[in-house]
Amino acid sequence: MTKADLARVVYERHGGISNKEAAVLVELILELIKKGLGDGEKVQISGFGTFLVREKKERKGRNPQTGEEMIIRSRKSVVFRPSKNFQNGFS
Repeated sequence: MTKADLARVVYERHGGISNKEAAVLVELILELIKKGLGDGEKVQISGFGTFLVREKKERKGRNPQTGEEMIIRSRKSVVFRPSKNFQNGFS
C-alpha cells in the first residue's frame, strides 16, 4: 500500500474532502510521525502500535562480496511494535 492508496481510501471513506485534501492529510500525518521520531519521541497510536527510535551499537561485520572483516558503525533505526489489538487482527 502506498501513500496514494492511503489518500484514496481516506477520500473514499470521508465524503467532505477532495482527493487532493486527503493526500495532504496523509502527508501531514506521516510528517508528524517522522518529526516526533526525529525529536527522539515515542509515537504511540492506540490500537495500532508504537514507533520508536533505537540506537544500534557499533559491531563487527563482513563485506559479503569480499569476506573482508569490517566495522559497522553505530546508527539509529526505527522500530515498530504492534499493539495487541493489531496483532489479534491477523489470527
